[in-house]
Amino acid sequence: MSQTNDSNAYWSANLRLIKISLVIWALVSFGFGIILRPLLAGITIGGTDLGFWFAQQGSIIVFLILIFFYAWQMNKLDREHGVDEE
Repeated sequence: MSQTNDSNAYWSANLRLIKISLVIWALVSFGFGIILRPLLAGITIGGTDLGFWFAQQGSIIVFLILIFFYAWQMNKLDREHGVDEE
């Protein structure tokens, strides 16, 4: 495979990973925390309703999980394409 094709494959996989992460983040923070909040109000978690929980703590926790997931996947992608740091 040529250098250009390999580079395009690397960046294509990187952008796909970024898009997936952003969709999950938007769904959790905007979707569950704002749009679907009235539907989630009847479900209780930790002494408060699930919609409020997503708006306050859930989106932050999911965001932190996404950071670690992205770093893990990027390290894997870097190794596959021979651009890792080790």
